Amino acid sequence: MAVGHDVGMDLEHDERPWGSYTVLSDADDHKVKEILVLPGKRLSYQKHAKRAEHWFVVRGEGTVTLDGTDIAVGPGSVVDIAIEQAHRMANTGTEELLFVEVQHGSYFGEDDIVRLEDDFGRTA
Repeated sequence: MAVGHDVGMDLEHDERPWGSYTVLSDADDHKVKEILVLPGKRLSYQKHAKRAEHWFVVRGEGTVTLDGTDIAVGPGSVVDIAIEQAHRMANTGTEELLFVEVQHGSYFGEDDIVRLEDDFGRTA
């Protein structure tokens, strides 16, 4: 049975201006991340050419923007994002927002991000 990572292996973790993410599984056909968004922060408004995403909100309150439409989310909320669909998660609460992201498609590199808007000056 194939697993996303070896038992005991250090998980990829990265701190970002909006919070952090940890890669839980990284395989040829999918990637799974745990993403933590700090209160009042939001990810860049972005899209991907080679992957779709499925988000499951574990805790916290927020707003997901999909192609310009805002959707309120909280614990148990699920959001599906198609390839090339513009999307963003914003933490609108006073506590940390935690969600799990499952990526599926043909490529999962961080360079498959087209930032349309960004609070931290990271647009092309």
